[in-house]
Amino acid sequence: MPITRRAAMAFSASAIVSPAVFAQAYPSKPVRIIVPQPPGGGFDSVGRLIADRMGKLSGQSFVVENRTGSGTLVGTDLAAKAPADGYTLVIGSISNIALNPGLYANLPYDSLRDFEPIGLLVSYSYTLLGRKDLPFNSLQDVLAHAKANPGKLSYASAGNGSGQHVLAAALWHLAKVDLAHVPYRGAQPAYQDLLGGRVDLFFDLSPTARPQVDAGNVKALAVSGAARSPMHPNVPTVKETGAADLQLESWFGLFAPTGTPPEVLQKLRADFAKVAAMPDVQESLTKTGGKPMSALGDEARQIVKRDVDHWSQLVRQLGIRAG
Repeated sequence: MPITRRAAMAFSASAIVSPAVFAQAYPSKPVRIIVPQPPGGGFDSVGRLIADRMGKLSGQSFVVENRTGSGTLVGTDLAAKAPADGYTLVIGSISNIALNPGLYANLPYDSLRDFEPIGLLVSYSYTLLGRKDLPFNSLQDVLAHAKANPGKLSYASAGNGSGQHVLAAALWHLAKVDLAHVPYRGAQPAYQDLLGGRVDLFFDLSPTARPQVDAGNVKALAVSGAARSPMHPNVPTVKETGAADLQLESWFGLFAPTGTPPEVLQKLRADFAKVAAMPDVQESLTKTGGKPMSALGDEARQIVKRDVDHWSQLVRQLGIRAG
């Protein structure tokens, strides 16, 4: 065989298999997973679970990087503008993907255009918590007091534009009451003031709320899901209380910047699917009150688009702003 022909065939073969080779070679260095909230909350726990299992599957480190600021905006925008090479990923949720487009008039990223979903792992409801010595034992009592005393009760959030902020603000708006919003930089500092009696209410993700409820440190007044939580079957849903026709469950998943090579996305989705199917992962998510999802590719994209369209429009209609 002439050497020129052999070289041509070798080049042709390498061109054919290069995507597979590239996928097998990825990742060849540590992968950064941006968590746009501080340690200790739902974003962080899901991010660390994904990072640990993806790292073990790939044999390469997946490192969580907490990048906070402006609710979830700073870290999410950083990921949107990162090189689309598969080495910077971000934890996406209802708050930074579906709520922010309605909260910010000039959002620096486009949730649908700038991100490609790898997969959605789990969804959680929220639990409305009251400080331990709050003289009300139901959401109805809270709303009755708030109507008689506008602006006197306060509610915490994990930051302007966070899921805790939007859900609570939507509830107060629909119930026609006025409460003072106290934003914090994450869930943990919010709990410090809730437990210290310096703020009255906090609508937090159910898994991070559960330990405080179980310990008797706070009162559970309502949950935001379509059904009651099996962790607290005696706590009614918001809709059940008659306060408002409102429900929200926050999904969490892994996203890559748009433009990430298809073979890298394929590798990430394959490993993500393996993680989501692990019995101990599903058990861990269920024990904390989550609903395992394992939505990949087009299925995940459809869920994301549905919630971006619905929640961004609702947030605008309610006049809720991040500031």
